[in-house]
Amino acid sequence: MSLPHAILTALLEKPSSGLELTRRFDRSIGYFWSSTHQQIYRELAKLEQAGRIRALPTAAPARGQKKEYEVLPAGREELAAWVALPEDPRPVRDPLLLRMRAAAVVGVNGMGAELRRHLALHERQLAEYREIEERDFTPEPEGDAGRLRHLVLRGGIDLETFWIGWLTRAIGNLDD
Repeated sequence: MSLPHAILTALLEKPSSGLELTRRFDRSIGYFWSSTHQQIYRELAKLEQAGRIRALPTAAPARGQKKEYEVLPAGREELAAWVALPEDPRPVRDPLLLRMRAAAVVGVNGMGAELRRHLALHERQLAEYREIEERDFTPEPEGDAGRLRHLVLRGGIDLETFWIGWLTRAIGNLDD
């Protein structure tokens, strides 16, 4: 996935300013595709230059006024073409897994504390995802858009559940 496609997706859901986009990324898309504010603004400029988005006209232009962007037909076509492309799963590249492999060679000194820290982080993330699910989704979301958004969130919940189980086992193995 690329940042331009994440931005096009967000703008198709709701025309937004750069600031609004960064806030939306922090609350939703950022859970599975993170980006800095500077990256978002840079990509907005590139998408506008490429004719995929445009700034909505304002009643009275003023210095420092935030621009609100919408997706143009070329942007929708780009996103639709990207959605249809095949993409292989990416291998896991998690530094914690590499550190555990290294610990097998040099010793596990400090590894237990780091695993417990990661466990706490994943437990917090899972709690946040479940809060979002309870707040924003009905048991049976309506329409394709609602079901797909819920599936993305469920993917995050399932990943956090996996990590919590795996870390709990790993901690148990180190403590034995």
